Amino acid sequence: MTAEETPTIGQALDLLAERDPDAPAVDDGCEALTRGALQRRSRRLARLLLARGVGTGDLVVVRGGNRAGTVVACCAVWRAGATPLPIGPRLPLTEQRALVALAAPALVLGAAAGELGTVPSLPLEPDASGRDDGPLAPLSAPSWKAVPTSGSTGAPKLVLAAPPARADPDRAAAPFLPRDARQLVVGPLTHSAPFTYAFRGLMTGHALVLLPRADPEAVLDAVERHRITWVLLVPTMLHRILRLPPARVAGADLSSLEQVVHLGAPIAPELKRRWIALLGPERLTEVYAGSESNGLTAIRGDEWLRHPGSVGRPISGTEVRVVDDAGLPVPAGTVGRVQLRRTTGPAYRYLGAPTPPPGSWDTLGDDGHLDADGWLHLADRGGDRITRAGSSCYPAEIERVLETHESVRTAIVVGVPDERLGQRIHAVADVAGAAQEPAGLLAWARERLPPQQRIDSLVLAHEPLRDDAGKARRRDHLPAAP
Repeated sequence: MTAEETPTIGQALDLLAERDPDAPAVDDGCEALTRGALQRRSRRLARLLLARGVGTGDLVVVRGGNRAGTVVACCAVWRAGATPLPIGPRLPLTEQRALVALAAPALVLGAAAGELGTVPSLPLEPDASGRDDGPLAPLSAPSWKAVPTSGSTGAPKLVLAAPPARADPDRAAAPFLPRDARQLVVGPLTHSAPFTYAFRGLMTGHALVLLPRADPEAVLDAVERHRITWVLLVPTMLHRILRLPPARVAGADLSSLEQVVHLGAPIAPELKRRWIALLGPERLTEVYAGSESNGLTAIRGDEWLRHPGSVGRPISGTEVRVVDDAGLPVPAGTVGRVQLRRTTGPAYRYLGAPTPPPGSWDTLGDDGHLDADGWLHLADRGGDRITRAGSSCYPAEIERVLETHESVRTAIVVGVPDERLGQRIHAVADVAGAAQEPAGLLAWARERLPPQQRIDSLVLAHEPLRDDAGKARRRDHLPAAP
């Protein structure tokens, strides 16, 4: 099927609704929509968007959480020939306004008038009552999604996907995913990976079960209650689930799960082994990718056991290499900057920032190495690397050790400028209300870390340090200047 022959997203949704209008489409715990109901509601809203002047290729901001109304709104945007731009309502208001100013959208759904600037705004679910007058014209935006980057490495940017708003409802959402599935959506739909996998799944027949917040008990409950087929999780959530009482985890019915996919951050090897033991190696897949979709690697649990620590080999038309500071490829086993590119053509373009030329090598900013067999191993973000007293280390290595402590839910490590050491290592540990003293945890960590990773200062927190997508803004955890 050529690109021109591939149905528009609106047509793909209609085909699925016509085949089985009573099939489940989305359930957020408060509202459940069938394929027929999603079709009718999104058509009505699409007509309202068109009447408000939304045109083909326009951006429309969708400001909503993990709820059925957000799914309806995005489907309506596609039907109107526009591109949805999801924005998290928990993002600082100044950043929301900056993103809207950069995007210059035709409309904002989910904001009060004037809240995000002078752009026309409507509620997320405006009154689009009336009958469904049948199919709309098959409109297709030149970019199927626009997403802000996470902001974990700086100010968020807008990424416009290169593929148009078209979908083949009879093609699997990804080579490592079940064809027919009931998908649990744990991460926020305002982040690239949850948005992409949820909606690509919806377009190919998946029923979506949405969780409003990432909670380990809620994940296990939803898998059991809804007989979930697959779920996308970040390492933080995998860690939090296994911190539940052992009897709760052992008693959870995970038999319906065909696949658990994890991405978003490096995973501690011991945590990975525990999940492989829990599920079986073939039911756990790790993916390495970014908001830009400029490349993709994947590795199943059984492959990981043969290549421990790897994030996989390239798939879906991806090439990977590792280069030094001069941009020259380095030998296998040598750590350098990881670069990717798609052989199938450009995957994205930035809005408001330079985009690498088509066909050029690109990077997500990570350091790592390729082993002798071509499997990729990551170290951490290159920009996060800490040089203390002449020795370099990566925050992720220290965070993994801290997170093995029974009181630590998550940890963040940053480098702080220091006149004597160059940088000193500062850690923040979320102990979630546990009776833990900073000095005791610091001493415990120092016993388990090599000298070049010695933590110089540590403070405790009692709130999650990472968001529901597993992302952290390290700069927000720098200690105040003396």
